Amino acid sequence: MFLKNSRYHGLPTVTAKDRAGTEVAAVKLRLLPIPAGDPVTVRAHDQLDTLSEQRYADATRYWHIADANSELEATSLLQPTGRPITIPRS
Repeated sequence: MFLKNSRYHGLPTVTAKDRAGTEVAAVKLRLLPIPAGDPVTVRAHDQLDTLSEQRYADATRYWHIADANSELEATSLLQPTGRPITIPRS
């Protein structure tokens, strides 16, 4: 289902039906350990990839920030402005 270099490769999957009744496969929801990190206050126009570039010198590691917080949708992390989020140290 996923490429071998995907972070989702090898994880358990579940099947469910979407609103149209079509059966779809998805990665089973998993609880992640809370990593050590630093609180950062969200500012207007922040983006996860730019925060990742600033912290890790790698914009593609934005998902580390998403996984360190409890939002199911990564874009929700940046709303509202002024809220604290955690950025992992490594």
